[in-house]
Amino acid sequence: QVQLVESGGGLVQTGGSLRLSCTASGKIFVVNVMGWYRQAPGKQRELVATITSGGSTNYADSVKGRFTISRDNAKNTVYLQMNGLKPEDTAVYYCNADVRPRVGDLFRLYWGQGTQVAVSS
Repeated sequence: QVQLVESGGGLVQTGGSLRLSCTASGKIFVVNVMGWYRQAPGKQRELVATITSGGSTNYADSVKGRFTISRDNAKNTVYLQMNGLKPEDTAVYYCNADVRPRVGDLFRLYWGQGTQVAVSS
């Protein structure tokens, strides 16, 4: 089994910064893409950013220039540095990881439990 555990959420004022972390553990042979998604109250879950094992990144237009995704492949950990936070960034942030648990297994997508980010105006 694979577990993803997020940390780093909290309450900040507009313009502030937070750094989220997410570590995958358990039965892991290789991790491909890792990503961050968010879900605000009453809205659908949306992409924030993704990063491949080779370091290629993709961002939602709404966070480009403010958020930076990175990862440590040796630790199976993905980070999200969030600067210039706005009230509209308030949401539960979820990480996911595309994991091959064992040699010969298919890749499977796993999700963390989420961490709350709240930005006050």
